[in-house]
Amino acid sequence: WFGSEVGKSLDNADRAYAAETVQNSMESNRTGQTSTWRNPDSGHAGSFTPTRTYQMASGQYCRDFETTIDIDGQAEAATGRACRDDAGNWRIVQ
Repeated sequence: WFGSEVGKSLDNADRAYAAETVQNSMESNRTGQTSTWRNPDSGHAGSFTPTRTYQMASGQYCRDFETTIDIDGQAEAATGRACRDDAGNWRIVQ
């Protein structure tokens, strides 16, 4: 979703807030529980909501999610998948 028109408007600080929220929400949130982020400097904001948790045949854990990005009143929603890598970090893979 970072590649979308709205996502392209995110600066490095926005991306850092979003990345921290991905890690925290994928690791700790129950399915359906939303976590939000907001950059106080830019006013940009977003959310992540895990929608499904499962284990791949390879043994890797993954979670589907819904996300939103709001930049200057222009909101965009997307869905995706994050999987836990070998180091234990969640990576958006789709």
